[in-house]
Amino acid sequence: MRFRITHQTEYHYRVPASESYAELRVNPSSDFHQRVVKRRLEIKPDTRIHSYTDHFGNHVEFFSIPFRHSRLIVRSHAEIETFPVQPPDSVLQVSVAEARQILNSRLLKIYTFLQPSTHVPLHKVLLPLRKNFFNHHQPVGESLHELNRWIFENFKYKSGVTDVSTPLDEVILQRKGVCQDFAHLMISILRTYGLPARYVSGYIESHDPTQKAPSLIGAAASHAWVEVCLPGGFWWGLDPTNNQVAGERHVRVAVGRDYRDVAPLRGTYKGAQDQKLEVMVRVKRSGS
Repeated sequence: MRFRITHQTEYHYRVPASESYAELRVNPSSDFHQRVVKRRLEIKPDTRIHSYTDHFGNHVEFFSIPFRHSRLIVRSHAEIETFPVQPPDSVLQVSVAEARQILNSRLLKIYTFLQPSTHVPLHKVLLPLRKNFFNHHQPVGESLHELNRWIFENFKYKSGVTDVSTPLDEVILQRKGVCQDFAHLMISILRTYGLPARYVSGYIESHDPTQKAPSLIGAAASHAWVEVCLPGGFWWGLDPTNNQVAGERHVRVAVGRDYRDVAPLRGTYKGAQDQKLEVMVRVKRSGS
């Protein structure tokens, strides 16, 4: 599939900012899941854009505006082609116990994704759920599908009840949240049970124009899902918000330990007061 994606972030300041600095993670990478056909970044006011690759392999762009401005617009345009990629059935049939044993042999590469992080505490935070999520002898693929479905069925998607600072224990108590909360919950469960998992930010096509199926959740802004490392080093994407495997309708932008590593825009400014933020994401299938 091929998509045209626009991601726009706009700040308005009641009192002009005297200076701004921002770091962006809105530039998708090409890999065996997807190919970047073309991509363009616009900043208003005009300024020079720099870039680097971070520790997790994400494309990072950054800029500064060293003069007074009352508005800042960041607009990313991309055309992305996605491909259907699934792990081999033989990998999914490996038991949970065998999967952990195999993954332990490459601990140096996955260690970071087994540890607690800023938004992903482990162990005790899960006690209120009163559930054992994995049977050691069950195939790992089947177990992961069950976990994906359990979060979807037991947590209600509701915007506005949480934000990026809401701790995971509060999400568990409320049983409500948004895609980033469900991703953090799933990662916490996976890491607690010894399965390496990472947070994925990106985009999702909400409505398939060729089908009458219901729309997916998460297209109004950046979407979040999870990738779990399987034996053989295959990172498998699962979307608990929609109870789906991350497929051709998912476009990956950045990966990390949790949301803090992949925030689309992070920055500071001086002098401004009462900022107003507007974010718009548009994902349209090419030719539709």
